[in-house]
Amino acid sequence: MDFIAIALFFLVLLIAFSIVWGTLKTGISPMMSSSKARQAMLAEINMDEKGALIDLGSGWGTLVIAVAKKHPKNQIIGYELSWFPWMISILFKYSLGLDNLTLYRKDFKSADLSAASTLVCYLFPGGMLALEDKLKHELFKNITIVSNTFALPSYKPTNVIKLKDFYQTPIYVYHWQPQ
Repeated sequence: MDFIAIALFFLVLLIAFSIVWGTLKTGISPMMSSSKARQAMLAEINMDEKGALIDLGSGWGTLVIAVAKKHPKNQIIGYELSWFPWMISILFKYSLGLDNLTLYRKDFKSADLSAASTLVCYLFPGGMLALEDKLKHELFKNITIVSNTFALPSYKPTNVIKLKDFYQTPIYVYHWQPQ
């Protein structure tokens, strides 16, 4: 084996380890929203409200980059724990010159969400339970939440959009009000 083959092997191994570690830590692998889901979520995002849009698990960056491009005057924040997807989204951010986009390699459960006017996510049932708990204990203002596929366990959505895809994927929209 030559040096390039060995280096590529270890790079692929490092990438795989990063994704597996992130999956074990969070309970789900980084998944991209489908283009239909991304378009439906973008249509539900209203950036007229004061505050940032925060993506809780921004993965490969497909949604936060689309939002940052569509709303260049608004602050867009993404949290992603898995190293390789986060790095790919960083590369896209800088190559597209998206100065309004900030990407953190961090679990949203330990993030400060107080600057948010809108939260977007594509989590999993356990992640939605953790989000609901975080909202109940830490967020004391009205915000909009747009979630791909998974619902908050104890709250009724304001709107549910069923995509015209194979799975009839639901997009849940909430107008969160602290209780």
